[in-house]
Amino acid sequence: MIHFPAQRRGPLSALSLRLLAALGLVLATVFVVWLDRDGYRDTNGDGLTLLDCFYYVVVSLSTTGYGDIAPASPSARLVNVLFVTPARVLFLIILVGTTLEVLTEQYRTGRRLSRWRRTVKDHVIICGYGTKGRSAVSALLENGADKSRIVVVERSAAALRQATSNGLVTIEGSATRSSVLEEAHVRTAKAVIIATDSDDASVLVALTVRQLTAGQVRIIAAVREAENAPLLKQSGAHHVIVSSATAGRLLGLSTSAPPLIDVVEDLLTPGQGMALAMRSAERSEVGRSPRELDSLVIALVRRGKVITLSDRAGSVIETGDMLVHVRDDRPQATSAV
Repeated sequence: MIHFPAQRRGPLSALSLRLLAALGLVLATVFVVWLDRDGYRDTNGDGLTLLDCFYYVVVSLSTTGYGDIAPASPSARLVNVLFVTPARVLFLIILVGTTLEVLTEQYRTGRRLSRWRRTVKDHVIICGYGTKGRSAVSALLENGADKSRIVVVERSAAALRQATSNGLVTIEGSATRSSVLEEAHVRTAKAVIIATDSDDASVLVALTVRQLTAGQVRIIAAVREAENAPLLKQSGAHHVIVSSATAGRLLGLSTSAPPLIDVVEDLLTPGQGMALAMRSAERSEVGRSPRELDSLVIALVRRGKVITLSDRAGSVIETGDMLVHVRDDRPQATSAV
C-alpha cells in the first residue's frame, strides 16, 4: 500500500468535526423547541416531552417530517421560520459536505497515485526507516535531493507514519518481496539503499533487487558484521558499509588520537564546519595537479574508480574527473556562496 504525505487535515479529523457540528446543531434546536414546547401540538394532545422535542428536531432536520408534531402557536411557527428551517438547511450542508469531502479525498488520492506512478523515475528507494534509514534520508536532502524522489519501504506502522509526516512517499510492506519493490518502481530507480535491521534481511533485499533490475540499479547496503559484507557484494550490492566496524574504528581512534574523532564528526555533521563534497572538474582545471587548486581535494573519481592523490594517476586532473574535496559547510559560508 502506498502512502502519500498529508497535505491537509486528515479525513477522520474533518469527519469528527462535522459530526460534532451536526450534534451541536441538533442540541441547540432541541433547546429552542423545548423552550417553546407549549406552542406545539402532537397527535396525542398531551404536550411535548424532552424526548418528543428530540424526535421532532431529528425528523425535521432530516426532512422526514411525519407531521405528528406540528407548531400551533404563532411563536412556535416563528421559531420554525427563523431557526428550525435555517438549521435544516445547515444540517443538510454538513451531511452533504461530509460525503463530498470523502469522495473528493478518494478522487484526489487516486489522481496523486496515478500521477506518481506515471512520473516516478530516477528516485532513491530507502529499505528501512530506522536510525540508518533516517540518516540516509537526511544526507540525501542535505545534498539537494527532492523529497518527491525518495521512496521509503517499511513494514513498521510507526516508522511509516514518521516518514509520511516528514513528507516522504512510503510503501507498506517488506522489501524482501518482489511485489513490494515493483510497487516502488525499482526498475526505474536511481539507487536502492538497504538499511534494514538485520544482515539476513539485507542479503535477501539485495538479491531481490538484483533479480528485478538485472544489476542496472545501484545498490548500497549497510551491515552490522564485517563477515557479511562479502556475502552482500555477491548478492548484488555495489557498496557495502559495515556499521559495527566503522563504529569500532572510531572508538579506537577516540583512545589513541582523540582529535581525529572531532575531525570525522565535523566532516559527517552538516552545518558544523567541514563537509565532504564532490563536483565535476572544470575545464580550466584539466591538466593541473589537484594539489594546486584552491579547494582541498583529497581524491579523484575517474570512470567510477576512486584514485588517491598518492597514486601517479592522481597527480593530474583529466577530462571527466570528479573531484572529492572538503568544503566549508558553515551556514555563513553557505549563504555567502
